[in-house]
Order: sequence, then C-alpha cells, then structure tokens
Amino acid sequence: MTAARRSSRHERHNRVFWNADADDYQAAHGTALRAAPEAWGVWRIPESELRVLGDVEGLDVLEYGCGAAQWSVALAGRGARVIGLDLSIQQLTHAATAAREASARLPLVCASGEQVPCADGSFDLVFCDHGALSFCNPRRALPEVARVLRPGGRLVFSHSTIWPYLTYRRRADRVTTRLRRSYFGRARWAEPEGTFDFALPTGEWIRALRSAGFLIDDLVELRAPKGARSTYGWDARWSRRWPAEEIWVAHRG
Repeated sequence: MTAARRSSRHERHNRVFWNADADDYQAAHGTALRAAPEAWGVWRIPESELRVLGDVEGLDVLEYGCGAAQWSVALAGRGARVIGLDLSIQQLTHAATAAREASARLPLVCASGEQVPCADGSFDLVFCDHGALSFCNPRRALPEVARVLRPGGRLVFSHSTIWPYLTYRRRADRVTTRLRRSYFGRARWAEPEGTFDFALPTGEWIRALRSAGFLIDDLVELRAPKGARSTYGWDARWSRRWPAEEIWVAHRG
C-alpha cells in the first residue's frame, strides 16, 4: 500500500459535495440504475451489447467509485468477488442498503481513488461507470489502479469526454454546437452542479494510461440510441452527433 498523504482540494471538495448530494442523487437516478444495473453511461447502454467487462465469475473485482453499488450488487450475483470503493460515506450508506436487500456479500471501503487502501495485486478487474476516474486526477489514480491489479488485470471505465466541457454555455446551461474553450492545456473542470471533474484530451489519456503501465485494448465512444431519454437531462440529439461519453478498456502490462 502507498504511504498516506494529505488529500487534495478536489478530493475534499468532491467528498463534501457527494455526502450532501447522495440522497437527492439516488432519489433522482436510483430507480433507473437499479432497473438496468449492468449498463453504461447516462443512456444505460447494456453491457450485454457492448461486452467490455467480459465474464466476471470467480474474479476479484473493485468497483472504483461505486456510488450505491448497483453494478457491484449485480456482479456479485454473477459470481464475482466484488469490493465497492467510494469517496462518500453517504453514497456507501445507500450501497450497504442495496447489498443487504439483495443478500449480496459486498465489502465497502470509504476512500479516495487516488489512495486505495488495498494491497498490491489484489484484483483481476477494476471498473467504474462515471466513477472515480471522473473525479480523481488520472496521474495519481491510474498508478493506484495499476498497483492493485494483478499482472494482466483489466481496467474498464466510462467517463464524460472533453467535448461537452468545450461546448458548454453557462448562461444557457447546456451543451452547444460551438467550441467555446481550448482543447489543450486543461484537465480539471468545475461542474456547475458543484463537483470538480477531470476530462482530458484523448492523447493525454493515452499517455496517462501508458505511463501507469497499461496497454490499451479498446476505446468505445458511446452514442445515444435513437429516442433515448435519461434522468440526467443530457441532450440526446447532441449525443447522437458527437461522443459525450466513452469507455476505455486496458490491461496491466
């Protein structure tokens, strides 16, 4: 395990935000997440369609920013040995309730994704769906993921691409068809609803993954299905023309 360090500003800020917002978040989105737990992104595109996780039976799995752990509960039901990690104790309260109601064995850890309190080589798979890799500095988080993975272990994560941040118009509170910010030179973004997010240019993601010791297997750019609706209020028409979300698939070399 890595030596303890002082948490960063964005870690402290995001913890406060998610502890305050967890109940409202689950009230707004929990029903949809429970209805389709094994699905990706705001449009809930099924894992059975994308097939990025693969067979999880018998694997040691870490959900890296689990929220209420809808994914973890479902994977535990498929024979995975899952641990859920999240920065927010209030989100983990919801996760504990979900695990109890499903009679799922699901250890939960309250910690930052930039300092994971797990031993080296603990997992076969680390994954998240808009989880820790949306809110952590990738230059700190990806080496931690590599450390807790076994050789050949896989990392699969979804997150928002940089494009919504570049086109967002604050006054209208929506994404637009106009580029409003530079593609280069910025990794951390302050979201209007109150979180600090990390969104990198594609080349920076590739370099960050490679620097942490990962080999990249795939990059899946998600497209909103026709007629899609989301509890998150995203613009489906925009997300059919440009990739607002993507999934990285990599393995530890």
